[in-house]
Amino acid sequence: MSSLKHMPTSQDQLKKMAGERAVEFIHNNMVVGLGTGSTVKFMVDALGKKVKDEGLTIVGVPTSERTRLQANRLGITTKGVDEVDHIDLTVDGADQIDKRFQGIKGGGGAHLWEKIVAINSDKNMWIVDESKMTDQLGSFPLPLEVIPYGSKQLFKRLSNKGLNPKFRMKDGQHVLTDSKNYIIDLYLHQIDDPEKLASELDHMTGIVEHGLFLNIVNTVIVGYESGPKILHAR
Repeated sequence: MSSLKHMPTSQDQLKKMAGERAVEFIHNNMVVGLGTGSTVKFMVDALGKKVKDEGLTIVGVPTSERTRLQANRLGITTKGVDEVDHIDLTVDGADQIDKRFQGIKGGGGAHLWEKIVAINSDKNMWIVDESKMTDQLGSFPLPLEVIPYGSKQLFKRLSNKGLNPKFRMKDGQHVLTDSKNYIIDLYLHQIDDPEKLASELDHMTGIVEHGLFLNIVNTVIVGYESGPKILHAR
């Protein structure tokens, strides 16, 4: 008899695993922030199934138009962040998480809305596959959402600081966020002091929000080949 070879788990399978595990933390009558990105898409699919099959009653607060459209297609009631008086839990993805549970988000261009929802949530949970875990932030480009007016001048200031900025473009056009802003990605390779960099970016006129999410997440669910692992950050 021929032996069966072990087939490695695909990245999508790891994302799906983490997303489905997160839904177990969502209960009746909760107000839930719905993140944005490929891992969250699996979570919202699983949440929609739970709403349909089990009659779960929740309100979702989406962090992007594409998440809102997906949730509504699946029968999940959604409201804007200013239409609810609290958010029990936000479940979102992340592009990179370091060993101190600090994160980079915004690869999907939604980090402004994601951060607004996150800071107004009682608890925050991130769901990722194992490739997103790292010792040090920075190998993933750091996104900035910026006002279009004066963005070239801001770009020059960022460049003069040695932050290696690049406008995010698609088909020769600026990528626009849901708030109709531009995105500049900083190719830093490593970030030695995330808190210092965050403070510096916070004080630069023209930057609406950066993708450093510091001291925000409470729980991380990581999809590993051996199964999902729950990590408690704070």
